[in-house]
Amino acid sequence: MKQFIQVQDVLTPAHPNIQAAIHQLVTEALAYKAHPLKDNHLGTHLRLGMLFLNPSLRTRLSTQVAAANLGMESIVFNVDKEGWALEFEEGAIMSGNTVEHIKDAAPILGNYFDILAIRTFPSLKNREDDYSELYINQFIHYAGVPVISLESATLHPLQSLTDIITIQEDLLRKANTAHKKPKVVLTWAPHVKPLPQCVANSFAQWVNAWGAADFVITHPEDYTLDTRFTNGATIIHNQTEALQDADYVYVKNWSTYHDYGKVYENDPAWMLTNERLALTNQAKVMHCLPVRRNVELSDEILDGPNSLVTTEAGNRVWAAQAVLANMIKTSKQS
Repeated sequence: MKQFIQVQDVLTPAHPNIQAAIHQLVTEALAYKAHPLKDNHLGTHLRLGMLFLNPSLRTRLSTQVAAANLGMESIVFNVDKEGWALEFEEGAIMSGNTVEHIKDAAPILGNYFDILAIRTFPSLKNREDDYSELYINQFIHYAGVPVISLESATLHPLQSLTDIITIQEDLLRKANTAHKKPKVVLTWAPHVKPLPQCVANSFAQWVNAWGAADFVITHPEDYTLDTRFTNGATIIHNQTEALQDADYVYVKNWSTYHDYGKVYENDPAWMLTNERLALTNQAKVMHCLPVRRNVELSDEILDGPNSLVTTEAGNRVWAAQAVLANMIKTSKQS
């Protein structure tokens, strides 16, 4: 694994099939969960540089724990608060607020670190710019070392790998579902401000590639996602219909894609409650966090027996550890 930006990056010569490659990565992650320090010398004398262009809690800390479990040193740099304003456009005339070009900064970071992990964020103002993934692609182009996405303008692959791990782990506890595809529902939820589509895009991309679930996405009509990520899912605009017999419900807000970055409605009826959950097959509920309680998700769900949210957040460590281990092994083999 030379980089980790989207689901296709899990493909390797040993696992050229996407479903088999995801299964292998999930298996490795759960093995690390069972034995966190089994490869604690794998990353000895290696450095992970973690660059944040916007804040983080779980992504930052879980990745640091994962690196430490592999014997790897991690150094965090909050670029948005502690560094120069970076310029990413090619051929830019730097007479404005940007101080340093990525062409100058990234190669130096590549000298300092063996792996770079980058967290960017969309502007939600210009869809073409955001969906070009200019920021993270420029790091990949100029750094000269493997790059991990800690969330980008359009995708959040570590979160989505975690989500597949969490579902698979829960399924392994249910012997009676061994031969039945679970029904997984991604449902839009209200929020107080516009949020990017990256978690929803990424979850859709990974569940479709995983191919082990009947996948439904439900949202108000104005909140259609990019079909590059949702092709393969059933789209239903009636949440009540979508939730019928669901085994897993993933709750997430996102802003509009076509009239980019807008909030058209915040209908509280889309917030998941126990009354809505009764329509499901005693579904387990997931959310990437942070969550606006009693706006996106009710207290009764988050604090109830159907919530996998805390387990899901804990599994962030094992997803990051599996990805880092694969990158280190690939680097040592080359």
